[in-house]
Amino acid sequence: MATLVDRLDDVLGAAAAAPLADVFGIHTVEDLLRHYPHRYMTHGSELGEKEPPEGEHITIVATVESATLRSMKNRNGQFLAVTLAADGQRIEATFFSPHKLKHVVVPGRRGMFSGKVKYFGRRWNLTHPSYVILGGDDNDGAIVPAGRIVGGGTLAGLARGSVDSSGAVDMSVFDRAFVPIYPAAKDVESWTFMRCVRQVLDQLDDVVDPLPESVRRERGLIDIDAALRSVHFPDTAADKDAARERLKFDEALAVQLVLADRRRDASDRVAARCPPITDGIAAEFDRRLPFELTAGQHQVAAEIANDLSGPHPMSRLLQGEVGSGKTIVALRAMLQVIDAGHQCALLAPTEVLASQHARSIRSMLGTLAAGGELGSHELATKVALLTGSMSTAAKRSALLDAVTGDAGIVIGTHALIEDRVEFLDLAMVVVDEQHRFGVEQRDALRAKARGNTSPHLLVMTATPIPRTIAMSTLGDLETSVLTELPRGRSPIVSNVVPARTKPGWVDRAWQRIREEVAAGRQAYVVCSRIGDGEDADTGKKGGAAKKAAPKVEDGPETTAAVDLYETLSSGAMADLRVGLLHGRLSGDDKDITMSEFNAGEIDVLVCTTVVEVGVDVPNATVMVIMDADRFGVSQLHQLRGRIGRGGHQGLCIMISWLSPGGGSFARLEAVAATNDGFELAKLDLATRREGDVLGAAQSGTVTGLRLLSFIDDEDIISDAQDCARSLFALDPSLADNPGIASMMRSAWRSDRIDYLDKS
Repeated sequence: MATLVDRLDDVLGAAAAAPLADVFGIHTVEDLLRHYPHRYMTHGSELGEKEPPEGEHITIVATVESATLRSMKNRNGQFLAVTLAADGQRIEATFFSPHKLKHVVVPGRRGMFSGKVKYFGRRWNLTHPSYVILGGDDNDGAIVPAGRIVGGGTLAGLARGSVDSSGAVDMSVFDRAFVPIYPAAKDVESWTFMRCVRQVLDQLDDVVDPLPESVRRERGLIDIDAALRSVHFPDTAADKDAARERLKFDEALAVQLVLADRRRDASDRVAARCPPITDGIAAEFDRRLPFELTAGQHQVAAEIANDLSGPHPMSRLLQGEVGSGKTIVALRAMLQVIDAGHQCALLAPTEVLASQHARSIRSMLGTLAAGGELGSHELATKVALLTGSMSTAAKRSALLDAVTGDAGIVIGTHALIEDRVEFLDLAMVVVDEQHRFGVEQRDALRAKARGNTSPHLLVMTATPIPRTIAMSTLGDLETSVLTELPRGRSPIVSNVVPARTKPGWVDRAWQRIREEVAAGRQAYVVCSRIGDGEDADTGKKGGAAKKAAPKVEDGPETTAAVDLYETLSSGAMADLRVGLLHGRLSGDDKDITMSEFNAGEIDVLVCTTVVEVGVDVPNATVMVIMDADRFGVSQLHQLRGRIGRGGHQGLCIMISWLSPGGGSFARLEAVAATNDGFELAKLDLATRREGDVLGAAQSGTVTGLRLLSFIDDEDIISDAQDCARSLFALDPSLADNPGIASMMRSAWRSDRIDYLDKS
């Protein structure tokens, strides 16, 4: 008998196990059984009606009455038009690649045919169905001799995978109500998996269930042994559903166990208490504010202030729509920590954003950010900036300010994580755009705290995260949400321009920019790549991209920022001040360009996605996004959030060369139709692979969700979260639940996979 931990080469033999290991990394019995079918083939409907609904799946045994080669009407080539006789009816079938089939699908032969009904006018047929030839009229079709399998598609593959111990093909596989179809590859096909799984299940010992019986009984879950068998070979739809329900719960619980353990670990740590005071720098900052905070900002600030006052480290996620005022809430929290005599670090994903934060925070603080300088306020601190491209002297100065404690706020990129960066007394870490950083990176900053204490952690994101994703990837963080826009902020108007069919609208977009500049305002023009055949800000070659800005007849080629800058500067905007910003510029050049744009010395900034997050130029009111279909939903929402941040209406124009009738164009129209980031986050999740959701934000994430759906399984995720927390509350070390501990360990790994993929 076999167990889950046995190696497949011992159970199946080296020849059968080798391709599974080489192609899919499947080495053990459990690896194989966790490679679940991604769908099931059913027999479909019986052919009991003369006009079945279009799209209905039908599997029939029929005799070939005629097979005729015909020429295609609209293009070169031929197809095989076949008439099948079954159940007293004549069914038309169409096969492509006819020269491979004309000697196989011939009159008088019987076969099994499986496909979907498709109507042409009032007549219907099966278009290129899968098939297996069972023989002539004298063959009853029960058994096909080995080596004589003739057919194509799924049915033929299943037949090849059903060789029994006598060497014959056992066609009884087609008698099953549900035939498993597996994720496969050229060298390891679905029927290979089916054959291997059947062989393993025949030898498998009863699997010990890691879930306590009380947990299963409370939720009506079947045991793991039955689930692993039924998910591959269910006898009924109820068996299939029960197996998937149990295995989904296991996936959700594995995630939630790790997050619950992380929450428990955080609650055991000690942090510096930082209660608010009435006569410190935070109170002085509040007195100087020239505007009133929104009710939401007040509420979130109170939640954070309460966390900072406690003896354990705060772990809080601050979600907020683009422009909802997260930075000022985070700054007030950092000032509360400074009042308690400690330091704060703000980690940003890019140098542009780090520099923007430094400028913005210094501007908001005024003389309160001039610690140690003549004329500074008596409560003032210093705001230091540390990035990788700074000069040696500037870095040395920033490092000195951090280690001496002169800088109450140290802002930087990944450079802050380096070993040589030391703080006198770090008590709070703010991470902006958390999906750009992994847990390991956050922990590296945490390790810079003083003594045995852990710093408070505030994570900010302007990418709204649906509740199911937050529960599954950030369940160790408490969550605060800012939904209001600051007073006076107008919603952004968005339009999609089909450049191929409406080239004049592209010219109109440039005219709209000129109109806004004439009114004293500014604009962005965003491109998906820098130029010289490289992708935006990555330095990777983009072989299909052209150097010149595309003309309408070029089709869906991408526009390069460098080339468009030259085109606009010498053409439609020759009399305007046009700037260029992208990731391959030096840090100094990027800072100079952004400073000029901030100061209104640049009218139009041609740029890449370096402006995606955090850049704040209130006077910018128009954004044109070239090749908008090349950007993800959340990225488009982030980009357009850079405009309309002052008192004027924002206008976002998304230009695409794709056909207005396609799915990608429809996605752009959906983005243009709403400014609700949470609705867009759901759209983003629905249009992307869910496996992209877990990853870099959570080092040690689950190796992949095979069955669990963030869209459809919120109830299961929520239930698993409650279950995990209850288990840890009753048994913090899991000593009494070794199966649960084993489930948590085996489901997670130390390397990272992509999380919230941004494109």
